Amino acid sequence: MRAVKKLKNIIKDDPSTMQSKIYTKLILMLESDEGNPIQDLYKLDQQEFDLAISLLKEWRIDRFYVGKSKVFDVAFQANQINA
Repeated sequence: MRAVKKLKNIIKDDPSTMQSKIYTKLILMLESDEGNPIQDLYKLDQQEFDLAISLLKEWRIDRFYVGKSKVFDVAFQANQINA
């Protein structure tokens, strides 16, 4: 499963966890070109950190346009819930 899809499911399952909040910030930052939550990535355990790095790789190559829009939508909704 691609990182984009995994993160979408993680955020959707429970947007209030620390991991979901960090992933949400990362996705919103990547989509909007604003902010820099890189220091937050160090709060994640190794497996979660690796997933975030996989997301960065997928985002960079821009092959998963449809998946990106879905995970952005979930992250945006989670951000609204947590605000």
